[in-house]
Amino acid sequence: MTGRYQQIYQRSLDDPEGFWAEAAAGIDWDQRWDRVLDRSNPPFYRWFAGARLNTCYNAVDRHVRDGRGDQVAIIHDSPVTASITRITYRELQDRVARFAGVLRALGVAKGDRVIIYMPMIPEAMVAMLGCARIGAIHSVVFGGFAPHELATRINDAKPRVIVSASCGIEGSKVLKYKPMLDAAIAQSEHKPAHTVIFQRPQVTAELIPGRDLDWAQASADAVPADVVSVAATDPLYILYTSGTTGQPKGVIRDNGGHAVALKWTMDALYDVRPGEVFWAASDLGWVVGHSYIVYAPLLHGCTTVVFEGKPVGTPDAGTFWRVIDQHKVSVLFTAPTAFRAIKREDPRAELLKNYDLSSLRALFLAGERSDPDTLHWAETHLKLPVIDHWWQTETGWGIAGNPMGIELLPIKYGSAGVAMPGWDLKVLDVALAEVKPGDIGAIVCRLPLPPGALLSLWQADQRFVTACLTDYPGYYQTGDAGFIDEDGYVHVMARTDDIINVAGHRLSTGGMEEVLASHPDVAECAVIGVHDDLKGQVPLGFVVLKNGVDRPDAEIVGELVQRIRDQIGAVASFKQALVVERLPKTRSGKILRGTMQKIADSETYKLPATIDDPAILAEIEAALRTVGLALKTGAGEEPERARG
Repeated sequence: MTGRYQQIYQRSLDDPEGFWAEAAAGIDWDQRWDRVLDRSNPPFYRWFAGARLNTCYNAVDRHVRDGRGDQVAIIHDSPVTASITRITYRELQDRVARFAGVLRALGVAKGDRVIIYMPMIPEAMVAMLGCARIGAIHSVVFGGFAPHELATRINDAKPRVIVSASCGIEGSKVLKYKPMLDAAIAQSEHKPAHTVIFQRPQVTAELIPGRDLDWAQASADAVPADVVSVAATDPLYILYTSGTTGQPKGVIRDNGGHAVALKWTMDALYDVRPGEVFWAASDLGWVVGHSYIVYAPLLHGCTTVVFEGKPVGTPDAGTFWRVIDQHKVSVLFTAPTAFRAIKREDPRAELLKNYDLSSLRALFLAGERSDPDTLHWAETHLKLPVIDHWWQTETGWGIAGNPMGIELLPIKYGSAGVAMPGWDLKVLDVALAEVKPGDIGAIVCRLPLPPGALLSLWQADQRFVTACLTDYPGYYQTGDAGFIDEDGYVHVMARTDDIINVAGHRLSTGGMEEVLASHPDVAECAVIGVHDDLKGQVPLGFVVLKNGVDRPDAEIVGELVQRIRDQIGAVASFKQALVVERLPKTRSGKILRGTMQKIADSETYKLPATIDDPAILAEIEAALRTVGLALKTGAGEEPERARG
């Protein structure tokens, strides 16, 4: 591959310090670094050692200083409350400074932790930025997490203060947060000194005198706090992500490298300019929300959309089009599952005809592998580039993608694009040897990781080394399997534990899902490996059909089996698919394939804390029984967090 992208990518590998020093010019520093990359304590590399800055100042104050005070910083669009709120950079500066003053008055200082347990409202962003303003470390916990899960995070982070709201709203359901927060604090060994509660009009929470403060009153009385200069290597936040045990796994992100990388991606990857409207349709509790609802758009001087709703049902499958039209969104970033839901409800995109999407230049998808059928559907109806890209909570931004701001490369369906500058990707086999182009193996990244990636795990350096850096010495283990083709395009096919072994053949469930998703009647699908005494494992498909399909299920299943045989071969031994109403997912849209596999293999499984609707698992069990699987066990007592 030749061209501008290849030149920039190669330079990022050959001269990482020079490359990222140039990118750092986009950030205001209080003190310049001593070294761009500190290699003195591998594998704990640090970027911009010796430098000082403040992330909140870079995301808010400097835009006011530079004349953007009257530009809208945040649009809160809430179809569930029928409200839209716009907050300018100047207004945001005042709100953040006042809330930082609230935290400071409660004894929160640089390095202290603050847990934020809130719905999709601007106050959640204000709390995050308020922590960054005074050098405190925030840890956002997905609003609505059960008390047990919140308690584990309280015990691990040991926050001085917890910030919450009286309620969240899921569709038409009002979810009271305060009783869950109280229960979590009661369960936890660590007791925060205070909580600050934002009272929403739908529910008024009862406050405990002496411990709980009312957000509005405390902010009105607060003395605005000035920004506190911190080391570039100081932690900005802890974000708890999936783990295979009940022990929390807190990813740590720094201030300096994080700010540099995210600011750079807005231009280089997403091709967005300051002043434009950028919408990441995710949740603030996930890494996408941290990176691309809060920090990256504000660091770049954009307007960011905070959406409190769903892609369907609030009120219909046209809500995304309405938001794009009404707020003149330039670039949309969301999960493939959102577009699968829209496609299922409105297969011909009839609702799209009601809106003007001329402001939209590109759609980016990430969170799960984007099947080609969904990409084709979006391209056909939106008539613009639809770009899959791949990243993780641990990486903080895209590992692979299509860098629109550098050079828009040809799109390969089924690929997450090319490696982004800074990410030196390889595909290795079990013997740690690099495989040839097109062969499947473990996708890894050579150390050191670029700026913006995780520093370590909170209070668990050895766990970080064991989990991420040990199996492939000198590399970060992504946990994903796939291949890099002869053109350098990365194809992420499955998690490494989703590669199934059928009679000695290693096969990708992602490749099979790609074939199933191409069927015109299929809205979304999943493939798992089920134990088989003869072959070791055999694949089993689950498909959700598009609305309006009235053909017999058996007829569709027969066509799916034949498609796999035609496109992958008899070696796949794909002989059965189940038609189901829905697939079990996390709230972020990831399909719970591992849980489904445990159910099918009669293994005890733990109910994932992030599951969108636990009742779906009973439906999956019932579907599995229809094909003669004798299921022995159900969910265990201890909840387990799902990936991502």
